[in-house]
Amino acid sequence: MLSQRLAELLARMTHTRRKMRKKEQGFTLVELMVVIFIIGLLATVVILNVLPSQDQAMVTKAESDIATMGQALEMYRLDNLNYPSTGEGLQALRTPPASLTRPERYRAGGYIQQLPDDPWGRPYQYSNPGRGGTGYDIYSLGADGAPGGDGLNADINSGGN
Repeated sequence: MLSQRLAELLARMTHTRRKMRKKEQGFTLVELMVVIFIIGLLATVVILNVLPSQDQAMVTKAESDIATMGQALEMYRLDNLNYPSTGEGLQALRTPPASLTRPERYRAGGYIQQLPDDPWGRPYQYSNPGRGGTGYDIYSLGADGAPGGDGLNADINSGGN
């Protein structure tokens, strides 16, 4: 009888140890696979919803940059009586070009703090005279970096002044 009780007690202790080991072992492979699948599914949904917004945000940023540089060009024209030439480019908004007839009219510190690159990492283009032979054009060549195009690859232009 004592040996039977000892055997039962030993069996219970062994069973309890097995339960404790099982709890300490962690997640099963199936549980991990389910979690990874769910994370992948959520990431896919987020990416599909965010990427189109990012593309539109890049176009909007380019339009905003062009408008800011257009305002700086207008201030330049009011002080210096004309827009910078194509050769002087947008850099004339930061440092006075050598061709200024009255350098004392050039605003101290320039007309813009920094010339931004377009959202695709390329410098904005400038031409004077602009399309139609008047004013100026500030433009980005869009996502593809080539003239023309449509959608995200379309040129983004100041519309000339």
